[in-house]
Amino acid sequence: MKMIEIENLTSAYGRKNVLQGVSFEAERGDCIGIVGPNGCGKSTLLSILAGVLKPSSGTIRYYGKNALENQVVFRKMTGYVPQENPLMPELSVYDNLRLWYPDKKELAKELEEGFLRILGISEFLKMPVSKLSGGMKKRVSIGIALAGMPPVLILDEPSAALDLVCKEDIRHYLQIYLERKGTVVITTHEESELSLCGRLYVMKDGKLTGVDKGLRGKELTDMF
Repeated sequence: MKMIEIENLTSAYGRKNVLQGVSFEAERGDCIGIVGPNGCGKSTLLSILAGVLKPSSGTIRYYGKNALENQVVFRKMTGYVPQENPLMPELSVYDNLRLWYPDKKELAKELEEGFLRILGISEFLKMPVSKLSGGMKKRVSIGIALAGMPPVLILDEPSAALDLVCKEDIRHYLQIYLERKGTVVITTHEESELSLCGRLYVMKDGKLTGVDKGLRGKELTDMF
């Protein structure tokens, strides 16, 4: 059984067709990379895959379960890291985490030996989010997306505007998640993250087309 089965997704805003018959599949441990120019529909697609937006038509199945017929499937199966910061700036990192990890024992365990430890979040738990660097905020956003250890992680340009060290850290975290048989769907133009992808797709004019996963630089952007 496939971890992800996406069939003929469409999405329209008024008369504009944002997605046109998008389809792809993924197994456990797969990393699916999606690239394309700004405004091509990448973020809309990821928002739909995470259950934030509804498609005009099509099917989304996670491990055989139709997510569009039962919203609980999205909550149990997916973790979502959007481009924009989802954190509450006036709260501390710990208080933000508590909103997503209601069980204090579970949160403590994750901070001691789980992905929150790998993300290094314990180092700045008491800091208010408003005082964090961009890289710190992204680490906390990923940690929140991993609450409950969903089998599918959806990331929209996770390394955008971060320094080289932060970018490499995020790649490292994703590598570990994949090694533990998590499935990743990511929009990115970072070569370090593209190297994780077992399959690569270009989105153009709302359509998704598979391309050689080894394409980089100008060869890849020429596909846009």
